[in-house]
Amino acid sequence: MSSCVSEFIPQLTEEEEMLVVEGLITDRQGTNTIKLSKALPLGVRSEAKPLGGCNVKITDDLGNTFWLRESVTGTYITDSIMFRGVAGRHYTLHLIVPDGNRTINYESYPVEMLPVPPIDRVYYEKTVIREQFGNFDGIEGCQIYLDTHDQVNNSKFYRWDYQETWKIRLPFDIPNQTCWISNTFKDINIESTLAFKEDRIERHPVTFISNVTDRLKTKYSILVNQYSLNENEYNYWKKLKSITVSVGGLHDIIPASIPSNLVCIENPGEKVLGYFSVSSVSSERIFIKDSFSGIVDQYAKCATDTLIGGPDYIEGLGINIWTLFDTPASPFSSPRIRIFTETKGCADCTVRGTTSKPSFWPLDK
Repeated sequence: MSSCVSEFIPQLTEEEEMLVVEGLITDRQGTNTIKLSKALPLGVRSEAKPLGGCNVKITDDLGNTFWLRESVTGTYITDSIMFRGVAGRHYTLHLIVPDGNRTINYESYPVEMLPVPPIDRVYYEKTVIREQFGNFDGIEGCQIYLDTHDQVNNSKFYRWDYQETWKIRLPFDIPNQTCWISNTFKDINIESTLAFKEDRIERHPVTFISNVTDRLKTKYSILVNQYSLNENEYNYWKKLKSITVSVGGLHDIIPASIPSNLVCIENPGEKVLGYFSVSSVSSERIFIKDSFSGIVDQYAKCATDTLIGGPDYIEGLGINIWTLFDTPASPFSSPRIRIFTETKGCADCTVRGTTSKPSFWPLDK
């Protein structure tokens, strides 16, 4: 018996290359970023192409105009001194996109920057992944939650993202022993209180940290950002989230079916992917320094070679082999002992992070 599988690419009426807009402006001091790219047609095995050479500006309902500059191809940023969003104002994004010998104009609908309430608190709870029994200490993880509410009951739609930073300390006495690692997560985390009696959210999950990472080994910090959304943007994120969790079938939602708030001036029927987001932002940071059972030791198998005595020169040292431990010979005839690794990250923490301590990091005792 035999069988075969043939790739099937359905014939769709979507444009071969659709404009993709990723942008968020806030009331926080600093630069705001708009990213432009072109989505490739279904069946093309490639990532979206950054779209450079565009003219990008933001206008408000008071007649002010703010031009953005292109920092890298396809990424356009505001002037951190000249522009800062203000709650209550309406903002519109304008794009002039080159297309061969002509240009195409795109424009967003005016979007109001809604105020956002502060986060009441961010906190964590230990969770049991595997129970303790006998001499086994068990395995624990960490679930991070937040509480928030709006006293005036105006903020019915919320979105969150977060930045995390954790300190690592290699178990070897080496120059680059201590580092900090930072990540930014843009997972679609949204909630609506429209059906609630009160505009209040409690025990909303932010993220879960398991034992298979060293995030909780020494000290961990998370900065949670809270954004205010209007109902249209909330529905946009809700539909987009449904795509990320769907199994992928011909009847699933496709990105082009999610309505954007941008239109093409010359051709209003043209599909545009993405959303121009406008929001106030509130943030809350916590630090976690606690003992969690069962955290995996990522450096348990670092040592690969031990040399007792031997020559001073080791071929490939610093190239494909690195020193973890080096004790000189003693006057009592003890030989020199060196331990080597074939994994650079075991001997240099800058492979994963930086030795520069973040400005917000407290003085460790």
